[in-house]
Amino acid sequence: MNLFPRLYKKIIVLLCCTFPLFVHAAGNAAHGQYLVAAAGCAGCHTNNTVDARPFAGGRILQTPFGVFHVPNITPHKQTGIGSWTEANFLRALRTGVRPDGQHYYPAFPYPSYSGITDSDLSDIWAYLQSLPAINQVNQTHELQFPYNQRWLLGPWQWLYFSSRFSTTITNRGAYLVDVLGHCGECHTQRNSLGAVIRERHLGGGSLAEDKSAPSLAPGDLQQWTDEELKQFLKTGDKPDGDVANTTMDEVIRTTTSQLTSADLEAVIAYIRSLPPVDSESGNQ
Repeated sequence: MNLFPRLYKKIIVLLCCTFPLFVHAAGNAAHGQYLVAAAGCAGCHTNNTVDARPFAGGRILQTPFGVFHVPNITPHKQTGIGSWTEANFLRALRTGVRPDGQHYYPAFPYPSYSGITDSDLSDIWAYLQSLPAINQVNQTHELQFPYNQRWLLGPWQWLYFSSRFSTTITNRGAYLVDVLGHCGECHTQRNSLGAVIRERHLGGGSLAEDKSAPSLAPGDLQQWTDEELKQFLKTGDKPDGDVANTTMDEVIRTTTSQLTSADLEAVIAYIRSLPPVDSESGNQ
C-alpha cells in the first residue's frame, strides 16, 4: 500500500486548516449566538446544576473510556479562552489541536466542527468573546489507561480523523446535522477506540450509562410525518403523547427549538434523504 498520496493529502489539508487568518473582518456576534445554539455548545459547556453559569464548563461526561470534564469557554483569561486568538480557535475546531500544540480528545466533536465555514467560525468566536468572563477552573479528565495517554491522540487522528473543511457542503440540512449539530457524534456507533463507524452514519449509537441514541435512518422514522418530526424537535412532544428522554430534551431546549422553521425543514429533508442503515434503534 502506497502511503505517500495519503500523506500528501493530509499535509495539504493540515496547511489549509491551520493557516492563520491575519486579515479578517470582525465576526457578527448576533449571528454567532444563533450558530452557537445550532451547535449545541451550551448543552455541554454549561453544568447541569441549578446554579450553573452559562458556558463556564464543569459538566461531567461519563464515557466507556472514563470521565471527561467539559471546559470553560467564556473569555476569562486564566480559566477560559480569553487568552486565545481567533487563529487558536479556528485551529482547535478545524484540526483538534489546542493552543499549546496538544491534541484534543474526540469527546470534543471537532471532527464534525471541522466543516464549519470561515465566516461562521468568525461569528461564533465573536459571540463567545462577547460573553461575561467567568472565573471557573477546569478540572482534569479522569480516564482509564491507556486512554489517559494524550500522546496517543496523534496516531488516533492519523487513523480516524478526516477534516470536513476540504469538502464544500452545499446542503443546508447536511450542514446543520453533520457539521454544526454534530448529530452523528451520538447517533452513530463508535468502535473500541472511540471513532465513529462511518458506514453506520446516523444509524444509532450507544451512550454512557447503558443509554442509547436511536437511528435517524429514514426507515426508522417512516411512521412520523414531517410535521410530527418538526413538532418533536421544537417541543419534545411525540405523536403518541410521550415526551423526549432527559438527554434529548436538553438538546431540544438548547438547540433544535432555537432553529428557524426553514432550518428545521432543511434538517428533516436531509434526514429523509439518508440511505438505509442496518442498525438497532434506541428510544427517545
